[in-house]
Amino acid sequence: MQRESLGSRLGFILISAGCAIGIGNVWRFPYLCGQYGGGAFVLIYLFFLFIMGLPAMCMEFSVGRASQTSPISMYQKLEPKGSKWHLHGFACLAGNYILMMFYTTVAGWMLQYFFLEAGGRFEGLDPDGVANVFSQNLLSPAMQVGFMGLVVVLGCFVNMRGLQAGLERVTKVMMILLIIIMMILAVNSIFLPGAAEGIRYLLIPDFKRMQEAGIWNVISAAMNQSFFTLSVGIGSMAIFGSYIGRERSLFGESVNVVLLDTFVAICSGLIIIPACFAYGVEAGAGPSLIFITLPNIFNNMPLGRVWGSLFFVFMSFAAFSTVLAVFENIMAMCMDLFGCSRFKSGLFNIFAIFIGSLPCALGFNVLSWIQPRGEGSAILDLEDFIVSNFLLPLGALVFVLFCTRKFGWGWENFRNEADEGEGVKLPEWTRPYITWVLPILIIIVFIKGLI
Repeated sequence: MQRESLGSRLGFILISAGCAIGIGNVWRFPYLCGQYGGGAFVLIYLFFLFIMGLPAMCMEFSVGRASQTSPISMYQKLEPKGSKWHLHGFACLAGNYILMMFYTTVAGWMLQYFFLEAGGRFEGLDPDGVANVFSQNLLSPAMQVGFMGLVVVLGCFVNMRGLQAGLERVTKVMMILLIIIMMILAVNSIFLPGAAEGIRYLLIPDFKRMQEAGIWNVISAAMNQSFFTLSVGIGSMAIFGSYIGRERSLFGESVNVVLLDTFVAICSGLIIIPACFAYGVEAGAGPSLIFITLPNIFNNMPLGRVWGSLFFVFMSFAAFSTVLAVFENIMAMCMDLFGCSRFKSGLFNIFAIFIGSLPCALGFNVLSWIQPRGEGSAILDLEDFIVSNFLLPLGALVFVLFCTRKFGWGWENFRNEADEGEGVKLPEWTRPYITWVLPILIIIVFIKGLI
């Protein structure tokens, strides 16, 4: 059977960026800015994004394009005979499944809140009333499982239609609309009365506040975020490398994806933080910022129902773009592993991902007695911890070692693949850094995550 390929370079960039752009940009980035010093955190985050996330992403793309297969079998094509690198392919499959076991529920929250905002559910409620809506939703098994199931069915159905006819076509439209809606929301927030202080808070470095938060805490958070936001380490990017030709250099394309991801993160901050300052609420409020604080802000904003609905459309697109990309990876790995068709892989994974996602969806109600990370925690917290603190950093370390060591694929093979085609090339002077320093930084991220 002839391997499918993406129809355009734009499709590749938008799908790869769609995989990277998700809750990490919109949910975590603004509240990390709020906690860790605004512009000072942004500078450190951007530094680590380009020195850690960028080369790791380029490696995933390169391994994928060189092997022309999914992560479950890419190592078999490239590894030296008798080596065991291919075991990481099974870790990639597990990582993608675990990521979707909680991400489908979170994506379902975004859809829920779009319908709540559009339906006027928050109008006339005080802050306690808005918080109560969130709590009541979490306590409803039917609501949580229903919206999670909708995300799973829609995600698999789109990908079952084919790579170009399904994933590429839908993601292109969704990502272009996402960027347009995001820019409209950012302009609206910037021109709110009192928003100027929030813009300064986000963009102007305040090293005194960074010191108060603890410099090591800020650095650690920035390093972790640079991994979380790009979804590097579990082969989510490798699959899209396998779908493109050799016309463009992969290092240059990686730069484009990272720049688009960064643009969305900064715009998300410009949407949320100026609005928080305009209405006098805490910008570092954590996850509740999205589901409790912002609906309160929209309640007090002129045309707030419209702005709130647009915001949660944007959030839904950001979450769903990641869901589609990871579902494609899962389905492609199942196709390679079992030799089945795209349609059969899709049908199997509707049930597999739905069943796997049930513990998270029920973890706030029926299974709320399970608190794996201590009192007050939920199943989602454990699944998020496994992916963010184990599989992403350790997986990225495997890719780096595989691409730089003679007992792996090797530097020359990696660099030749990354540089093939027009565009920005990987500088030769980066070899010592990527070979020796980058693995140490990734190990630091891993150890800090455990602590």
